[in-house]
Amino acid sequence: MLKSDTWIKEQANAGMIQPFVADLVRRVSNPQGEWQRVLSFGLSSAGYDIRLSDREFKVFRRIPGAPPINPKRFDSRVLEDMPLMTGEDGQYFILPANSLALAHSVESFAMPDDVVGVTTCKSTYIRSGVNIPITILEPGWKGVLTLEIANPTPCDVIVFPNEGIAQVLFFTTDSVPEVTYATRKEGPGKYQSQAQKIVLPMV
Repeated sequence: MLKSDTWIKEQANAGMIQPFVADLVRRVSNPQGEWQRVLSFGLSSAGYDIRLSDREFKVFRRIPGAPPINPKRFDSRVLEDMPLMTGEDGQYFILPANSLALAHSVESFAMPDDVVGVTTCKSTYIRSGVNIPITILEPGWKGVLTLEIANPTPCDVIVFPNEGIAQVLFFTTDSVPEVTYATRKEGPGKYQSQAQKIVLPMV
């Protein structure tokens, strides 16, 4: 069952989402004390809009002569750090045309054992050509969410940190799973307890 804002607020106050914003924020005060529109973040009717961190934003780049990317032996040299820039609409990163970036959320999560989270892209970004593939927050998982942000268009796109980047929907399972992400036989899942940084592929 998809969970409502009332349930999300109760669970967030118990530690499921940190930091937690109990309202949907659409405007913030800039350094000059003026109100500025932002891509909304915080609690919505049946989901939570998470923010993009300003700490890291890495874009895949082709290395001449390099072999194909191997998920089992990932070479981080294919990732280029993009600079944090400032313009009239605030701080931003550039997501180049036909590229994929890795980043992470401001928020950390501690998923209850009977709850699954599903990320969806914000409509404002998807209408600007930016897509965020679905990521599953499994029962028992905790940590900061690594995000994949795709720009399949022929145009560069501006992406704003510390503003909304994706929405997480929360669903309860019909019972507590026999095995959660935290209680797997071989130990917790490999992406358990992700810190405030991009976590690269692991096998």
